[in-house]
Amino acid sequence: MNLECDPSPEDLDVQSYFCLQPQSIRHLVEVQFADGSTFHLSAEFLRVYSPAADSKIRSIAGEKVIFGRRHVGIMSAESIGNYGVRILFDDLHKTGIFTWDYLHHLGSNKFSLSRNYIKTLRKHGLSRDPQRRK
Repeated sequence: MNLECDPSPEDLDVQSYFCLQPQSIRHLVEVQFADGSTFHLSAEFLRVYSPAADSKIRSIAGEKVIFGRRHVGIMSAESIGNYGVRILFDDLHKTGIFTWDYLHHLGSNKFSLSRNYIKTLRKHGLSRDPQRRK
């Protein structure tokens, strides 16, 4: 599976299609599925909802929170067979594999997940912006 949008999804005999625009750092990806659904997911959103266990920071309350990733980008993506995609972010996080089912879940629930993320940040006094170095 080509992750650079060529050939078009119609030319591929796959259930799902992950498309990165050809540039050095990407901030948006397109994911298309055989059911006709297409989602545009930001790098920040994907980084925040990375399925990797080490990508989360546990708060005192036990809630998983990751913050300061407003400007994170995607350096590359690697197809993991028909299973999903491993994404390398420019903060060097790369251990999570996004399955097609999980990407579909993220796309289908993008707005409610984003709202919940912002609420969680506010609850913990955190920000989407990176912390300034002193």
